[in-house]
Amino acid sequence: MSSLREQFQDYIAERRRRRARLVTKDGRCIIEYGNINYTRNFAFLADFWTTFVEIRWRFVLFFFIASFSLSWFIFGLLWYCIARANGDLTWQDPPSDHTPCVQNVGGLTAAFLYSLETQTTIGYGGRAITPFCPGAVALIIIQSLIGAIINCFLCGVILAKISLPKKRAKTITFSEMAVICPRNNSLCLSIRVANLRKTLMIGSQVYGKLLRTTTTPDGETIIMDQVSIDFMVDAGNDNPFFVCPLTLYHVIDKRSPFFEMAVDNIHNQDFELVVFLDGTAESTSCSCQVRTSYIPHEFMWGYNFMPIISRSKEGKYKVDFSNFSKVVPVATAHCSYCYHNIKGHHHHSTLGCENQGFEVIEIDDPPNVTKM
Repeated sequence: MSSLREQFQDYIAERRRRRARLVTKDGRCIIEYGNINYTRNFAFLADFWTTFVEIRWRFVLFFFIASFSLSWFIFGLLWYCIARANGDLTWQDPPSDHTPCVQNVGGLTAAFLYSLETQTTIGYGGRAITPFCPGAVALIIIQSLIGAIINCFLCGVILAKISLPKKRAKTITFSEMAVICPRNNSLCLSIRVANLRKTLMIGSQVYGKLLRTTTTPDGETIIMDQVSIDFMVDAGNDNPFFVCPLTLYHVIDKRSPFFEMAVDNIHNQDFELVVFLDGTAESTSCSCQVRTSYIPHEFMWGYNFMPIISRSKEGKYKVDFSNFSKVVPVATAHCSYCYHNIKGHHHHSTLGCENQGFEVIEIDDPPNVTKM
């Protein structure tokens, strides 16, 4: 029973941590809007194109089926009324020399089939309009125009949803955890990002926002205070060559909001680090943004990512994605202040601070990796 109780408590704690996020790991923003004026809701109808593009696929398919079926049925009723007014129906017993408005339309089912054939331009040949009814001529023109509008609009919505830049963002992934360790003679916060497609992201820019609750000197509480976090790569932070996985790092110095954090209190902090990657897809020239977030329990102090880029004997570069989220412990000072001010604390610990559920491997000898 105690084991079940602990598992239930861990489950509740994990649910609370997930609920506390503003941005999920896959980039969705979790926020609720309340007390919106009723008149403001009509703004979504005024911008109906964006509304249709952003709704879920199930609703798009529902509107697709409903719009065509309803238009076929409504125009089928109109064709039935025209046939009835002209005396074309079977139960009206038209004479042998009777001139119908639409040939072979003798009932409601036949009128519906003729409406479907007209709007979809099937034309089986059994039912055809005659030039002796001006109302029928006007109705077929109106139905053809409305059918073309419905076709253009719904096909455009489906094409726009298929080509959304959000789909390209799905092939860019971030590491599940962020690590803190020495790098380039500085204590750095590092994350890893990879482009799963061989096509490049042009003009990529990476930046972050630290969301936390702060209190001003006047006593005002700011629920979502945003602090800019600068990320860099070894080649610089301007337009990185995103052809292979990159390790992004933020230098933890006196200007960094992480400077006051340490290995023993970082998991007790209340913040969320949101990381953004903006770029343009090379194949479609569409701009897209990839987002992810890290909460305190997703930071690993005293660990570093494993190398994943190597070079074969034939001279080809190889990326091993099996090591994308694997880390190894490294000697790291237990706080940023100690790293910068106390001599000899650069190698305080070789054990690091573990997070449950994250794969850690030990390496006896460093792998033979050739850097690009």
